[in-house]
Amino acid sequence: MHEMSITQSVVEICEKSAGGRRVLAVTLEIGDLSGVVPDAIEFCFEACTRDTLLEGARLVIERVPGRGECTSCGKEFPVRGYFDPCPACGAYGMRVVSGEELRVKELEVE
Repeated sequence: MHEMSITQSVVEICEKSAGGRRVLAVTLEIGDLSGVVPDAIEFCFEACTRDTLLEGARLVIERVPGRGECTSCGKEFPVRGYFDPCPACGAYGMRVVSGEELRVKELEVE
């Protein structure tokens, strides 16, 4: 489960950003195409924050839907996977517009 190491990295990033202050809440953006399972991050969060500045912090996860732009016709469309065809022209080439995000969006500190 790579979500454990991802969650540990999130905790490290938050602790550095908090500047020694206790963290009350963390908001993460997780894209549907990121390969990260939000439920697994939630499961790991309590264990990874134990004995840190984030212990007891609230975790908020904002899902970012996948969107692509067809490289043939330029239409933007929702995608669930990297090999979805364009619904307008049927072509398979696309540029991902959103959905690969995995970032700390916001910290609430004391």
